Amino acid sequence: MTQLGKDIFAAGEKPMRIEEAAAWLAARAPATPDVETISIFEADGRILAHDLIAPLALPGFDNSAVDGYAIAYKDLAATCESVLPIGGRMAAGRSFDPVGGGDLSGKAVRIFTGAMIPPGMDTVFMQEDCRLTEDGRVILPPGLKPGDNRRMRGEDINVGALALAAGRRLAPEDIGLAAALGLDRLTVRRRLKAAIFSTGDELVCPARPRMEGALRAPDAYDANRFLLGALLRRQGLEVTDLGILPDDKAQIAAALHKAAKGHDLIVSSGGVSVGEEDHVKAAILEQGSLHFWRLAIKPGRPLAMGVIDGAPFVGLPGNPVAAFIGFVFVARALIAALSGARFNPPLAVPVISGFAYRKKAGRREFLRASLSRDASGELTAEKYAGQGAAVLTSLTRTRGFVDLAEDTVEIAPGDRVNFIDYDLIR
Repeated sequence: MTQLGKDIFAAGEKPMRIEEAAAWLAARAPATPDVETISIFEADGRILAHDLIAPLALPGFDNSAVDGYAIAYKDLAATCESVLPIGGRMAAGRSFDPVGGGDLSGKAVRIFTGAMIPPGMDTVFMQEDCRLTEDGRVILPPGLKPGDNRRMRGEDINVGALALAAGRRLAPEDIGLAAALGLDRLTVRRRLKAAIFSTGDELVCPARPRMEGALRAPDAYDANRFLLGALLRRQGLEVTDLGILPDDKAQIAAALHKAAKGHDLIVSSGGVSVGEEDHVKAAILEQGSLHFWRLAIKPGRPLAMGVIDGAPFVGLPGNPVAAFIGFVFVARALIAALSGARFNPPLAVPVISGFAYRKKAGRREFLRASLSRDASGELTAEKYAGQGAAVLTSLTRTRGFVDLAEDTVEIAPGDRVNFIDYDLIR
């Protein structure tokens, strides 16, 4: 496991923008040095450890993009139809089948998609544009340009060119490219291991009976641990569930110490403020270091970033929407750095606001919203009614965030706003 220094998360007291926090983590959090070579069948979602240089050209030879007839452009009439004898047949994966000798001067060749362009030929007519004469010649219409319907050797990628850069999270199309280049194994970073836990005597696991009484509020089902576990797995991590830890500093400290020995990351939510029952903070300070990052966002509050026996700790807010936002915009950047991946900031797209809203200047706000198309075809965002940081349905019944910048104070229906789809950040 990568060992971090105690003060790696000491970022000062100044409130940070989310982009600053992500860049700060990318610059300082070290990537795991451990790599493994695996089958491309198992490589989806893994982080490429080294640049992949193309060992061959794609395509490897000039070939036809269509079924039709290959010709030498110089053999065509300038302004009218051309009539050429057929000198052979060329199919993909097969040798040339000549007709009437091997000299192709002034002739056409019947060719199929993917087949090699015969020597001396440079243009292909689509078969549906051509006609055959009764004596077996082909009539070619005017209007094509030299090189039409020909795929050139190396036009996709040339030998020696960068095919895939190190740090790329491999997607199905990347695996397809590797296979096309003749590779069946790729070297990737080791999967990170994360431990997650919740704290609180008031929490209970789903499906367990809840305690309640006349002077005691009913227990709450623990949601954040499952939310965060799913988000971590989507980032390709192996997740160990430490369950719900009691409000006991000694037990929390023992669990943290044990988790730090076998995990690259420890994640929790809640329990790191200054209350008498917030024992996580005291336990971490005894084991390592803890720093509170002030992020000027809503929903959200300071994130706890710490180090326990060399392992990074992330303490997210206790409210589930705030925990979700803290994870996708900050913890995800840390995970990318630790796993050797390039972190791509979320891509916001402009949409039309279907609502009015006012906010404070100097604070970034993320409003949960759904999308629809108005009568003119414009994408329109509608704000969910319940915007509280504890309202889980504000995530489940919407499509993404309307992202309001720090200097925005008011929007009106019809204004352009930035929208971030959940699928791009989780």
